[in-house]
Amino acid sequence: MHHPTRRTLLAGAAATAILPSPHVRAQGGPLRLKCGVVTPDTHPATIRLREAADKVAKETNGAIEVAVFPNGQLGSDTDMLSQLRSGALEMFAQSSSNLATLVPRASLINIAFAWSGYDKVWPAVDGELGAYIRSEITKAGLVPFERMWDNGFRQTTTSTRPIKSPADFEGLKLRVPNSALFTSAFRALGAAPVALNFSEAYSALQTKVVDGQENPLAIITSFKLAEVQKYLSFTNHIWDGFWLMSGNRTWSRLPEDAKAVLARHFDQAALDQRQDIASQGVAMREALAKAGFAINDAPAGPFQDKLRSAGFYTEWKGKYGAEAWGHLEKFAGAVS
Repeated sequence: MHHPTRRTLLAGAAATAILPSPHVRAQGGPLRLKCGVVTPDTHPATIRLREAADKVAKETNGAIEVAVFPNGQLGSDTDMLSQLRSGALEMFAQSSSNLATLVPRASLINIAFAWSGYDKVWPAVDGELGAYIRSEITKAGLVPFERMWDNGFRQTTTSTRPIKSPADFEGLKLRVPNSALFTSAFRALGAAPVALNFSEAYSALQTKVVDGQENPLAIITSFKLAEVQKYLSFTNHIWDGFWLMSGNRTWSRLPEDAKAVLARHFDQAALDQRQDIASQGVAMREALAKAGFAINDAPAGPFQDKLRSAGFYTEWKGKYGAEAWGHLEKFAGAVS
C-alpha cells in the first residue's frame, strides 16, 4: 500500500471529526494495534509513541487503540521485524542500522562520519534521501511512516581508555549492533567489533566480555551504562534514526480513515521526539558526567582519514551503488 499523501491526510483529518466511523469500528469492537520498540519507558521515543497512541484513541473516541510495548517486551529487533512481516505485530519502530539486515540500503544514512550535524540530517531524511530509503523499505513488504524518529549521534563508551584518536580503537573489543556496516567501520578503525543484540550488551560489558560499546546519549543514559563503563568519548561517529513501520498484511486491511489518523499523529510525534533529543543533549552530557563518566571530545578528521585510507568509503559506495551514494552525498557533501 502507498503511504498516505498530504491530500488523503487532509481528507482523513476532516473525516476523523465524525469517527468512530462504521469502517473503523469493524465487527463492532475497537481496532486494536500493538506497537513494539526496544527503547525503555524513559526514552523520548517510547514517551512520544505513547502520546501519539493516546491522541489517536481520543480523536477516534476509542475506536483505534494502539498499545505500545517498550523495552523489547515483544522480543529482540530481529524477532519484532519477523512479527511485523507476518502480521502478528502491527507497528514497530526499528533503527535503520538493524533494519539493514532485511533492507540493505536502509543503512545508507549510517555511513560513518558522513554527517557533520542535524542541519544536514533532517533535510536529507525528510527529502530525497528519506524517500529513496522508504521506497527500498516498501520493496520488502513493509510500510514506513513518512517521518523518521531520532536515535541520535552515536558516542563511544569504554572501561579501558578514552577514545581520542583512531589509535585508541586498536584491538578494542567493542559491542556493535548486528550490522555489517558497523562491523566494517570499526574493523577499519582497528577495533575488534563484537555483534550482539542490545539485550545482551549490558551483561557483556559487566563481565568484561567486551571493553566498550557505542550508542547515542539517550540509550547510554536510560540503560545506566555508567554502572559498567568508565569513559565516554564524543566521537559522533554514526547518526542513526528509527523508522516506524507497519507491514503490508496489516496496513492493507486498515480503513483509509484509520491510516490517515495514525499517520498524522505518529508523524507529528516523530517531529516532537526529534526536538526532545535536541533539547536534552546538554543536560544528558552533564548528567552522565555526574553519573561518573570521564568525558572527552574526539574530532572527526583523523577518524575520517583512517577510514578513507582503509578503503571503507570506496567499499561501501560499491555495495550501495552510485545512485544510492549520490542521494547521500547530495545532502551530506562529499563523503568518499
